[in-house]
Amino acid sequence: MANTATYTREGFGLTARIATLVARIKEAYTLRAEYNRTYSELQSLSDRELNDIGVRRCDIRDIAQKHVYC
Repeated sequence: MANTATYTREGFGLTARIATLVARIKEAYTLRAEYNRTYSELQSLSDRELNDIGVRRCDIRDIAQKHVYC
């Protein structure tokens, strides 16, 4: 079986690589902002409110990370 690959010229140029880098940085910034927002919201809840939703305070970091990055 033969495989063929077609590449466009703009996919490998310096401009395309810079654009890809900028897009990745923007995405990482957006994800980090979402993580910070989720973490802050959970952290601001009282122990009683956290208990009502079944979350321990020590698990907030893991929950925020799974919410955003998984």
